[in-house]
Amino acid sequence: MLIACVGLFLALPPAVAAQPTVGDTPTRARAEDGRYISWREHIIDEPATAGFNLSGSDGLVMADLDGDGFEDIVSVHESDSEYDSAEPDPDFDVGTDGHVRIAFGSADPDVWTNVTLAEGADASAAEDAAIADVNRDGHLDVMVAAELAHLIYLQNPGATARTARWPRLILPMTKGQGSYIRVFAADLDGDGRPEVTAANKGAQRLGPADFARSTPVVIYQVRGDPLQGESWSETQLGRYSVPQNAEPVDLDGDGDLDIVVGTRGENRLVFFENLSRPGHLEFREHAIGINGASAAGFNLDYADLNGDGRLDIIGAANGGLAWLEQPALVDDAWNAHRIGTFAPDSMTGLEMADIDGDGDLDVMAGSYSGGTREDDGDVTVDDPLGRIGWFEHPGGDGTGPWTRHDVSRRKRGMYDKFIAHDADGDGDVDFFGTRGNSAPYDGVYWLEQVRSDAPRPAFEPARSEDSPEMPLV
Repeated sequence: MLIACVGLFLALPPAVAAQPTVGDTPTRARAEDGRYISWREHIIDEPATAGFNLSGSDGLVMADLDGDGFEDIVSVHESDSEYDSAEPDPDFDVGTDGHVRIAFGSADPDVWTNVTLAEGADASAAEDAAIADVNRDGHLDVMVAAELAHLIYLQNPGATARTARWPRLILPMTKGQGSYIRVFAADLDGDGRPEVTAANKGAQRLGPADFARSTPVVIYQVRGDPLQGESWSETQLGRYSVPQNAEPVDLDGDGDLDIVVGTRGENRLVFFENLSRPGHLEFREHAIGINGASAAGFNLDYADLNGDGRLDIIGAANGGLAWLEQPALVDDAWNAHRIGTFAPDSMTGLEMADIDGDGDLDVMAGSYSGGTREDDGDVTVDDPLGRIGWFEHPGGDGTGPWTRHDVSRRKRGMYDKFIAHDADGDGDVDFFGTRGNSAPYDGVYWLEQVRSDAPRPAFEPARSEDSPEMPLV
């Protein structure tokens, strides 16, 4: 996604330059056992080892794709510093170098086998990915949303998953029909076969006219061979101004998967209650009316934060991060509770996890930098920069003040995806993520949670040369 350059690019004043950077500042975060929490960065995939322009890194999903017992990573990379096209090209001659990559895991969290799953026209500005056994052969397949016009299905060949070209199909009804920004796969009607949900934001580079029109949120069903175009059909849930999410989640707790939609143009959330039965899709739309905030829902997470038995929604709202309390009656207002802000940096990626081991769910979060993607420039601390930090749960019902722990703040960084996972098996939570806006430092990484008896710098980078760390405002 193209992020507009914001703020004046000026040299740092001497007083600001003397401040310690976020990453170098000794951590004050502490675990339940009293030890201090800091973070060490590990690189999984990057241009230097890939051997080509692997940049614009966005979506990230994990599963064991080759059946060896180790989690693998599917990542998508737009590979652009400027968008190549304002509108999708129905002939797919878009001139982009997008990539879909798999990092095959091993017993060592620092040893990965990286391969390219799709590139070029197949992965034109690849933005998001989903994993599911679509053809029900026992092997997990991959669906990719390409921001320059289509959804593409990639079928796992099984034993040769690491070496063979995966058979593929661009869903014919998605060709040249807009800009697909999110994709998910889940069994919505209980028939044992996953459906695919996708939000079509309309165009990759949005202008005023794009916000004035509505584009669809769609469910795609497959009956028969998923490599044949005629096997796929579509059901439109609704049309919105720049929809940017269509996430399956059992929001009402009745045992089936509903769908939560976020729309940027309307800056609101919508909930589709699942009324389906096997072989028959049926949904009822509900507006999510929020008391005290508004949210566009690009990245959301879900948890029962106040212990009332109902899932709450966590996401960016009103320039910061908030959790939205689900009411007893789903059509009543959802009360917004503030978590915190990264201002002047954005609030984009997030993942709920018990970071400090106290039994409560904390939030890891990231931001987009707003300047050029190819060099650091003369941005100041007052500009939107690339940030990682986490918010510590206040305890109780979650309505108290959350403590922010800053990890890293760089001139360039786009951190819009995190997955919580104990990568090194030491019993605490680590995080996998992607980084964009930072060529040639984009790619896939993991953050190791480090616990120590004495404070350490909040962040230990993987590279000796990188986009510079910055202080806070």
